[in-house]
Amino acid sequence: MDRKTFIKKTTGALLVSIPAYSILACSKDDSANGDPNLDPNQRDCTENGANAIAISSNHGHTLIVSKEDIEAGEEKTYSIQGGSGHNHTVRLTTSHFESLRQNNQITVESSQNSLHRHDVTVACA
Repeated sequence: MDRKTFIKKTTGALLVSIPAYSILACSKDDSANGDPNLDPNQRDCTENGANAIAISSNHGHTLIVSKEDIEAGEEKTYSIQGGSGHNHTVRLTTSHFESLRQNNQITVESSQNSLHRHDVTVACA
């Protein structure tokens, strides 16, 4: 095999394997950095902030929302990269913050990246 053929085949293999790896890396682990078993009556967003208690097909993504952001209630976009090798963002609107101030959990959809997206459930800490 000459050098030109080797480079073409190697490049082709990489172009196929990298997207495949990204898709396969999405496990069925929906865990995030929150405690989904915490008694909902003990949760308080205005005192403790909020975090993602579930992220669909999670592979290292996390989200923490500060109590200051919840109090301010202004639309904001968050990175959920965490320990993942790629980033997604989620946008919380004024309505989302109002729900969190009332200690309700919300679910938002992340941006699409690496050929997939995530549903992110946020609850008071």
